[in-house]
Amino acid sequence: MTRSFTFLVNPASGGGAAPEAVVPVARLLRDAGATVDVTYSPGPRAVPALVAAAVARGDVVVSVGGDGMLSSLAGEVSAVGGTLAVLPAGRGNDFARMLGLPSSPEELASLLLTGEPRRVDLLCASSRGAAPREVAGSVYCGVDARAAELVDGAHRLPRRLQYPYAAVRALLTYAPARYRLRVDEEEREVEAATVVVANSAYYGKGMKIAPAATVADGLVDVVVIEAASKAALVRALPKVYDGGHVDLDEVTVLSGRRVELRADPSRAGGRPVPVGGDGEPLGVLPGLADAPLVVEVRPGALAVLR
Repeated sequence: MTRSFTFLVNPASGGGAAPEAVVPVARLLRDAGATVDVTYSPGPRAVPALVAAAVARGDVVVSVGGDGMLSSLAGEVSAVGGTLAVLPAGRGNDFARMLGLPSSPEELASLLLTGEPRRVDLLCASSRGAAPREVAGSVYCGVDARAAELVDGAHRLPRRLQYPYAAVRALLTYAPARYRLRVDEEEREVEAATVVVANSAYYGKGMKIAPAATVADGLVDVVVIEAASKAALVRALPKVYDGGHVDLDEVTVLSGRRVELRADPSRAGGRPVPVGGDGEPLGVLPGLADAPLVVEVRPGALAVLR
């Protein structure tokens, strides 16, 4: 039986590359007899209804864009028991990298037509006063969230330079914060540059931040990079691309199913500690006296063609 597909496209992804990426894949699918419906620029309010209608028709929902677009769809597809596919067309495409997805239109079309759905974990980030957010790859706070903000303002740079530029600039201007984190039943306080709660090994356009992470083990890896000199952090940055940073004395990796996070902003010059997830801002960390940000793993929550 030939599959049918609903493509949901973020036309701004990849500096405007997403719409162009759709055309050859959609043509190949239609040539193979598949039904393809394409919606451009679905606003966040429209996404739940679009996903529900697509799944009710029996369509595979295809995320066309980057990691932020994927995460915005993952929770909705999971909630209605559908299957998600990914056409990577963003700047980072880190979850697609983790899934080992191909890049050529021909290989992507073949995967969409013949690939089998496999279950992967999702993360759910929640804090008092905010709606829970589903995240596919990772939730990060501190200097990494600042780097993600800088990427959004680096459009004039070539795409291959945007993430390295943002990472170095963020490291040179960061102030460490005092974090209180609980991973399952283990609680600790640490002065750190960043804390990453990772479902996927990759973030930041190929940085292997959590090299041991997998997307189907029901666990998160929590990577804590303790405060060090700015020069030392910049020198260590290349190690993140192959995962070698986890061997440094300043890096601790924990594992669990539920993570609570708070921070003392006075250690960061009084500025709240920013939080992000898959390239999207998630606000700031609660203070030490407040209810924490909670990140929990949802084992096997999503079916993905891979």
